[in-house]
Amino acid sequence: MASSLQFIDSQEGVDDAGRPIPTDQNVLQKHVAFFDRNHDGLVYPWETFEGFRAIGAGYLLSMAGAFFINLALSRKTRPGKYPSLLFPIEVKNIHMAKHGSDSGVYDSEGRFVPSKFEEIFSRFARSNTNALTSDELMAMLQANREPQDYRGW
Repeated sequence: MASSLQFIDSQEGVDDAGRPIPTDQNVLQKHVAFFDRNHDGLVYPWETFEGFRAIGAGYLLSMAGAFFINLALSRKTRPGKYPSLLFPIEVKNIHMAKHGSDSGVYDSEGRFVPSKFEEIFSRFARSNTNALTSDELMAMLQANREPQDYRGW
């Protein structure tokens, strides 16, 4: 049985289906590109669903995640374009979907900020220094909330 994960041939810059993999992406774009299963620069809800399933999420979480994530991010990543009922997310514009009340691990241009990432664990990881429990994750989300930033909560 074939794996749902796609393996990358780093020497050739193509995935196992022979499609090219972009190499000029920032870290946030690379994160989102995991869900772009056909590497066309757009992430549709069915690709988000497949990505969730590939990382081991259950069927219901994958369905809900695909629906809400694409619904929330599609319009933000497609400025000046007519809204699409297919709710695609444009990988190249994912930095436009960055919101307030976040952790700051990615800056406004989508670059990874290692010190902010380490700060999450030093401030909130109590049970295990290398991971967050669900309670610790909720504490982090609450601590990062900005007043009256209801969309970012």
